[in-house]
Amino acid sequence: MNLLMVIFGLVAILSVVGTFQAIKEKNLLSIVFNLASAAVFGWFTVMTIIEQGYPPTL
Repeated sequence: MNLLMVIFGLVAILSVVGTFQAIKEKNLLSIVFNLASAAVFGWFTVMTIIEQGYPPTL
């Protein structure tokens, strides 16, 4: 679960970067999907850190 949490965190960060690029290009559909993926993957990452701690307890 530890590596999966890191990967999901990176996806959340990259989707935030993609959101800013989409805002520059004024692409509404891309903004919506990037914000949704940032919210979902970011929420999963934060809740996993809160629930299991970092590094996770076995």
